[in-house]
Amino acid sequence: MPPSLRRLAGSPWSEATLAVVTAAAQTAPLLFVHSDSGRPWHWWGYVVAVAASLPLAARRRAPALVLLVCATFAGLYDLAAPLAPQPLWYGVLIALHGMASASPPRVRIPVFLAICAGGLASVGSPDTATRGVVLYVAAYALGRASAGSRAEAAALAERAARLERDRQVDEERAAERERAQIARDMHDVLAHSISLMVVQAEAGPVALDTDPTRASAAFGAIAGTGRDALDQLRRMLAVLKDEDDPRAPQPTIHDLPALARQVAGAGLEVGSTTEGEPRPVPADCGAAAYRIVQEALTNVVKHAGADRAEVRLRWCDDGLEIRVVDDGRGAGKDLGAGKDLPSGGHGLIGLRERAAACGGTATAGPREDRLPGFEVRARLPLAAPEVGVVA
Repeated sequence: MPPSLRRLAGSPWSEATLAVVTAAAQTAPLLFVHSDSGRPWHWWGYVVAVAASLPLAARRRAPALVLLVCATFAGLYDLAAPLAPQPLWYGVLIALHGMASASPPRVRIPVFLAICAGGLASVGSPDTATRGVVLYVAAYALGRASAGSRAEAAALAERAARLERDRQVDEERAAERERAQIARDMHDVLAHSISLMVVQAEAGPVALDTDPTRASAAFGAIAGTGRDALDQLRRMLAVLKDEDDPRAPQPTIHDLPALARQVAGAGLEVGSTTEGEPRPVPADCGAAAYRIVQEALTNVVKHAGADRAEVRLRWCDDGLEIRVVDDGRGAGKDLGAGKDLPSGGHGLIGLRERAAACGGTATAGPREDRLPGFEVRARLPLAAPEVGVVA
């Protein structure tokens, strides 16, 4: 149902419109059918036809009471004559449907039985009684089916909302874990820089009297290393670090060939191409480049169902562009060969966090050349971005 019709069906105007249409349908025989004697129909018929229909406007607020009112007036139709030969069932059936779909069992079951008993007592023939019972049971069953559909839709909506909340929580936890891993990597980068500064600072005073040139170079190295460490420290986010994890040398871009051989051992053919002249990169960007390629290749092995992947590095004037493409036949296929391959993060969340930690960006999606497969794209800066110092 279109949203506009859905909003109209849920508004009070829909119930008022239903009551008017039902009243028109039940008075139509009195207006357009003429009696055999030519006499006009008794005014009582018009009153009852309208009185058995208009209460439907309040069907949602008091469904059981509306049903009783409609059924009572419908049962009083034959008290006057002459009247058009018709049973006033429309209002009763609609009210019965509303009560069956909205009222609790302690209300709807006694009212339904009372309506059936009253209808059987007021009809004049077994055929009419049979038709009435069938119609009443059908209206009641349709009302219960409508209530069940609404309950199922509400349950599905609640389940979807719960799954969405769980997904958001999982993403937040994955982002936190990835930031913690980035913090550990940054810890190693900074530890290396500070250790170098300490060594040069200790050697500088010793060489100051005997070899001023060497001392000047040591102090220059201290300044350069300090600036590089400060730039990387400024780019760190406030993340939780786990100091108890074991430390290991951080991988760099130079370790990508070894990574390709490792992935090839997992059953995936990996090629690599490089455009432009390679240049030195900040330590955190080098580690991020390795982790992004590692995570992309891990996802290819585990999920893409691909036979070949290619790692493309493009050195630009101000950054490094990374593309990992595969010829997979679709996501969701677990090849089983990637279980021994270490993962560098948590899917796309990890890729984005890795790139953002050093001022870059990362995206993933269908291949730009429209060939079958998937593509991960990342761009990392070769220079530290301008950032402010937090006082």
